[in-house]
Amino acid sequence: MVNCLPAEVPLGDLTIEFDRSRKDAITQKIQEYFLRELDQEIGQFDAEFLLEFFVEEIGAEFYNQGLADAQAVLSARLDDLQDAISEIEKPVSR
Repeated sequence: MVNCLPAEVPLGDLTIEFDRSRKDAITQKIQEYFLRELDQEIGQFDAEFLLEFFVEEIGAEFYNQGLADAQAVLSARLDDLQDAISEIEKPVSR
């Protein structure tokens, strides 16, 4: 099937972009979900349309949560690094 939707969706200054193979995999998961949970078959175009809707409407929420999670991990690692540096610090007499 020919892709009629853009491969990237602008989100303010942010663009969430999936390459073709990732977009196909996500679309397949959406189709499988609809069949398994709702007992309804949807085509690739409908699944891609739904994906684009999710990206446009709630993509920033997932993106921001990912950034917050990454920041928390980085902060914890920096705390560990600061502790390790403090442990090897040599006393200085004045």
